[in-house]
Amino acid sequence: MGNISPIGNRETVADGLQSFSAENQAWLVLLMESPANDDIILDGLHLHLDRASEARFLNSMKLEQCGEWVGRHAPARLQIRLSEAARSSQHPAYGAFRNGLSRSGGLERAYPKSPV
Repeated sequence: MGNISPIGNRETVADGLQSFSAENQAWLVLLMESPANDDIILDGLHLHLDRASEARFLNSMKLEQCGEWVGRHAPARLQIRLSEAARSSQHPAYGAFRNGLSRSGGLERAYPKSPV
């Protein structure tokens, strides 16, 4: 059972984040369910953000919405890695994604503050 092949690759994840249709959102949620796909998801996210940073037009609103959606739907095990990916560049594309990710509150839900 440990030799299960992934159901996607970094290009399909990046394309899914770019088009962001309801079908792609459902597929991404399915992909996030398995810890075996974490590296593929993060590699695809980096590719998506790199493509956005190289584009002629920066759609920061779409990147913020993507960050917010990913932050709300990603499991707790991915929240720190998503935050690290969002902080890996100073480019405004990464900043827009980071703003949406922080607005989602995913990191706070995954790791609530201590009552102490």
